[in-house]
Amino acid sequence: MDRDGVAAKDDAAEAGAVADLAPAPAVAAEIFGDRFPVAERYTELLATAGVQRGLIGPREVPRLWDRHVLNCAVLAELLPAGATLCDVGSGAGLPGIPVAMARPDVSVTLLEPLLRRTTFLEEVVRLLGLENVTVVRGRAEEMVGKLAVDVVTARAVAPLDRLAGWGMPLLRPYGQMLALKGDTAEQELEESRSALTKLGAVGWSVLAVGEGTLETSTRVVRVEAGESPGGVKAATRRAKAARAGRGGRPAEGGRGGARRRR
Repeated sequence: MDRDGVAAKDDAAEAGAVADLAPAPAVAAEIFGDRFPVAERYTELLATAGVQRGLIGPREVPRLWDRHVLNCAVLAELLPAGATLCDVGSGAGLPGIPVAMARPDVSVTLLEPLLRRTTFLEEVVRLLGLENVTVVRGRAEEMVGKLAVDVVTARAVAPLDRLAGWGMPLLRPYGQMLALKGDTAEQELEESRSALTKLGAVGWSVLAVGEGTLETSTRVVRVEAGESPGGVKAATRRAKAARAGRGGRPAEGGRGGARRRR
């Protein structure tokens, strides 16, 4: 097949993917406000480039709005004004990008270790003009002492105890980790209480967000940090990083476009 034939085939596949995408629910315009057209474009990118690059399964396309984009966007209800946020293991940008679109006052860092994913995220951030989003390639363990935020989010990354070990050390004192956990929320929380305490957590709960807005609310485990998020080991690593001048002052949640760490 010649190049024109390949291009035509790709265009047809993209058109088919968009055709499989369900129309945006009316509530999407309420959640995203004047950024609703941006949210539409992001959902189309998930349905096309996201599927082509293996970040989204083809069977998820018809339910992208309900199960993915809106399910994540309602997390914005839990964020304080002007917060800094790190989305750990961001993947295709869920939940970080929907949150950033719903809350332009929140500075969002999308943290992802895989190059092909950070490349996709950078392209999306640039195409959508999301000035309150930064893309960072790296693992959470590498960011301790370099990144400090008010809120850490994650979706389908790891069991809660392991996720907390990655996410809690990135929090500022008295910050919070928000993990989208679905039906496993209570069980994971019960099994993780001891680990959370060792990681400096002083409170935790399971919340339902989007009630009265979405047909199915989003279940979130909220873990509240105390004075030393991540525990003693994380505090020691932060102090060493500060003394060594690695990154100097801990970075705040990203502003002003995307960057890649090679």
